[in-house]
Amino acid sequence: MSATTPTRTGPRLPNGRGQTQLEGVIVLAGIVGLMWLIEAVNTLDSNRLDSDGIWARNFEHLWGIFTAPFIHLSWQHLIANTVPFVFMGLIIALQGARRLLQVTAIVIVVGGVGTWLVAPSHSVTDGASGVVFGYATYLFARGFFNRSALELLTGLIVGVIWGGALVSSVVPHSGISWQGHVCGAIGGVVAAYLLRRERPAKTGSGPTNPLDRAITA
Repeated sequence: MSATTPTRTGPRLPNGRGQTQLEGVIVLAGIVGLMWLIEAVNTLDSNRLDSDGIWARNFEHLWGIFTAPFIHLSWQHLIANTVPFVFMGLIIALQGARRLLQVTAIVIVVGGVGTWLVAPSHSVTDGASGVVFGYATYLFARGFFNRSALELLTGLIVGVIWGGALVSSVVPHSGISWQGHVCGAIGGVVAAYLLRRERPAKTGSGPTNPLDRAITA
């Protein structure tokens, strides 16, 4: 007498960590896809969206802090930002969608407000380069705040690969917002500090970083 055992024919679902990483990658792809879609619309609209960036110390366009990272002045500008954005964003995305969104939001707000305050008068700042700088400094600084050798090594690798390009981008150049780069970098350090790991008093006592605890309080 023979018997058969039912087998699953559907795809194997990822485990908890794999699912978290997959969600992070999907969110990253969504952000990048949105940037490219906006640039396509901007091109078809004769680049009129270029004026929806950060207007220095202009309260009527304060909302540009949130739109500027998704607007680029040309396809070359977009491509130049997309490559490091994906490289560094992917490292953060492997911590999950929540962490990617947290870091991105902090960098956009801190970097955007800083740029709004210190950029030259009557200037408009566009592009995701400030977020790129924020990602870079987050990846570098988190190892210090978390006291993690692996994270320090990751930050060092990022510095070796992109350090030269990043440093050269904070040197004042005509048409380049070095203020946005510096402020974005500050935002990354702030994100690393706010999202640092802290050992809970008891196992399972709740979130292990200050920001998550504040949100759930």
